[in-house]
Amino acid sequence: MTVTGQDTNTSRDTETDADVDTDTDVARAIGGLADGRASVRLRAALAIGSAPDPRYIGPLVGRCATEPEFFVRDMLTWALNRHPVTLTLPVLLLELRSERPQARSQALHTLSKIGDPRAWLAITRALLTDPDDEVARSAWRAAVVLVPEGEEPALAMVLATQLGRGGHETQLSLSRALVALGEPMVAALLPARTAADPAVRAHALATERLLRDPETGFGFAIEEAKRVVALGGSGQEGH
Repeated sequence: MTVTGQDTNTSRDTETDADVDTDTDVARAIGGLADGRASVRLRAALAIGSAPDPRYIGPLVGRCATEPEFFVRDMLTWALNRHPVTLTLPVLLLELRSERPQARSQALHTLSKIGDPRAWLAITRALLTDPDDEVARSAWRAAVVLVPEGEEPALAMVLATQLGRGGHETQLSLSRALVALGEPMVAALLPARTAADPAVRAHALATERLLRDPETGFGFAIEEAKRVVALGGSGQEGH
């Protein structure tokens, strides 16, 4: 019996040592996310994704809000996706209310990668029209992924209010989102095609061109649309 007791104690000691080792690994990985070297942060995110643990979720989401390097943020998103959606979804939805634009943008990006339909209701009009271009672009991409069947026309109407916004990359992102919605976006473009703002009209024409001819590059489509608008056309002549 003495021997059995020793075996039991030894087993408990082994379990305790394993717990300590695990705690040390978790602390080390979390510390790595805050390292001043991007390569270390990248390795830490990779290690976390390779050995998911609920204790990582909060630090991963928190780092997404401040991480300056795109390739590290991408790895952070991958690491979050490796965790159960039941644990990550509530944290990410809460992050959509953050005052930090990058926090909102990255949470939206991660939700688009997860693709869980329960996130749809959190993609509000406020996010789709967010004054920060990166947040808005992330919201557009997430919305197109998450939109339920039958909600495409309503989404297209909201997205169409953003036509003419921002520079080339922002306009390209919006056009891609609208084109991804398919035919439901055509009716949404009609008011924009006769808008007072020539930039809005040109963007609408270019977007419809991309829907009709996917092989057309956006750069060509937008320049051609600007020429049509400059000549006083609305693009409706051929319809």
